[in-house]
Amino acid sequence: MITSSSGYGLWFFAIVNAAIFILFAFSFFKPQTPRDWRSFGAFSAFLVALFSEMYGFPLTIYLMSGWLQTRYPGIDWFSHDAGHLPEMMFGWQASPHFGPFHILSFVLIGGGFWLISAAWPVLYEAQRKGKLATNGLYAKLRHPQYVGFVLVLTGFLFQWPTLLTLAMYPFLIWMYARLARAEERETRARFGPVFDDYARRVPAFFPALKSVPQQAN
Repeated sequence: MITSSSGYGLWFFAIVNAAIFILFAFSFFKPQTPRDWRSFGAFSAFLVALFSEMYGFPLTIYLMSGWLQTRYPGIDWFSHDAGHLPEMMFGWQASPHFGPFHILSFVLIGGGFWLISAAWPVLYEAQRKGKLATNGLYAKLRHPQYVGFVLVLTGFLFQWPTLLTLAMYPFLIWMYARLARAEERETRARFGPVFDDYARRVPAFFPALKSVPQQAN
């Protein structure tokens, strides 16, 4: 049995941390359509699974404990710090909270939430006016909010990978790509050539190194 003295069994912290990040994302993403709720629900499920293992029960560590203890002896794998698997497995001697993977995770998570928050006002204003969102981040990417969600998920994987979240990750990437394509079909049907010209100039998920000139009317 894993107790709180080993760094786990802290279900209160699991619930609080999951709630904080979910509400934080909700405050920026503001899902409205059933499609929005599906994408946000999958993102929330990922966070619940993550924090359940981070503070509740370390299922991944438990299932891999035999191999980990044999391959990396001398590490207390049921201590909380050992849950930072990349830091521990690569043998960084510093605190895992200051290791390169942890720092990279903060950059990715912070960048992802910034994309989500910065994209929302542009999208909201365009929807309010009945126009296509093409300003701000939408001048660089057609789906900055989905890219933001993927960055957040990737950041958490670098910080605290688990078997469940690793299994969920490719499914979530596929789901966001599928939702993005569905949105584009609806947007194309509504805006026609205006969207076609926009899609020709602005990439979907990865910013272009060189911009494509706007087509003359």
